[in-house]
Amino acid sequence: MSTDTNLVPSEKRKRGWQQYLRAFGRAHRKASVEMQSSAPLLQHLNELRQRLFKAFLALMLTTGLCFAFVEQIVDFLAAPLGGKQVLVSIEITENISIFMKVSILCGVVLAMPVIVYQAMRFVLPGLKKNETVWLLVMVPFASLLFIAGVAFTWFIMLPSALPFLTTFLGIRTQVRPQDYFDFITRLMFWIGLCFEMPLVVMFLARLKFVSARQLVAGWRYALVGMAVLAAAVTPTVDPVNMGLVMAPLAGLYIISILLAAIVRRGS
Repeated sequence: MSTDTNLVPSEKRKRGWQQYLRAFGRAHRKASVEMQSSAPLLQHLNELRQRLFKAFLALMLTTGLCFAFVEQIVDFLAAPLGGKQVLVSIEITENISIFMKVSILCGVVLAMPVIVYQAMRFVLPGLKKNETVWLLVMVPFASLLFIAGVAFTWFIMLPSALPFLTTFLGIRTQVRPQDYFDFITRLMFWIGLCFEMPLVVMFLARLKFVSARQLVAGWRYALVGMAVLAAAVTPTVDPVNMGLVMAPLAGLYIISILLAAIVRRGS
């Protein structure tokens, strides 16, 4: 009687371990199947990680290179106000913040070819030989567009916007370095991105999301979008500065239509 009662728990423990082993085996097989089914996704994420790392590394290298020339760049950017000696810093870390912002902006400009190349190679994998040539043309084109946006901001936007802002209502503005450099670097960056519109449209046309006919038919909506974008980007609310931004955007829209027609015809 006692022998039977002693054997029952051991048999239950034996059956319990067998069940655990079978459950572990089922879980292992299920996990293996799921890993095999998600292998393409994991490879895609791994490629994204590698592309982001290469773009980040290029940005770090170009930003580090710009560290050696930040003082000269700051002197150049402060020239419209009369030089950096007219700026008044009121915070201890303000000058360091300016140093970093100017370096990063210059680093983005220099690293733009690498950033665009890595982004295009990730979005368009497995390119053919003729498509690789097309990509090599697009990379410098994107860099030139961004530089054109920065140059437009410096040579056209700022000379008209700064006098209006610093002497509005006849009140002389004593400008802080942090506010000034944050203002011009942000303006240059966003207008530089706006100038990438032909590249974006060409890319969408390449993927057959848009066509030149659709762009021509939707010019009214595009004009409203450009007006909203100009109002968001420009530092002032006057129509003169908004018009200064809308004029090149309208020209870039026309270029985008032509490029979309070329890309769709060649595909």
